[in-house]
Amino acid sequence: MEILQSYPADQHYSLAIMQDLQHEFQYIPREGLEALADYLSVPLSSLYSMATFYKALSLTPKGEHIVKICNGTACHLRGAMNLATELKRDLGIDPGETTEDGAFSVELVNCLGSCALAPVMVVDGTY
Repeated sequence: MEILQSYPADQHYSLAIMQDLQHEFQYIPREGLEALADYLSVPLSSLYSMATFYKALSLTPKGEHIVKICNGTACHLRGAMNLATELKRDLGIDPGETTEDGAFSVELVNCLGSCALAPVMVVDGTY
């Protein structure tokens, strides 16, 4: 796997490699995680715990377009869940799900750092 070969076989690079896998495939495939465990000579369980700890990493496929809805205090108080309800109506999915066609994934996040714009969401990096 090209991504693995671009890094030294050192456990210190495990997060960076997983981020590259995530970027390449829109998630971290099980085969990729297993190959990484072999390449770094670390238990699969330690990589799995890291992959499930970081919210930016996913072990399930994400949609082509990622919609992040802020549900921090300011956004929550100003109706963030109304955004989630409207997206469910329009896309047919709840936060944490991906449309059947793989076009959209919706995520609830703790903060997007734009409290003055509350409620706010980001679609593919655009507020």
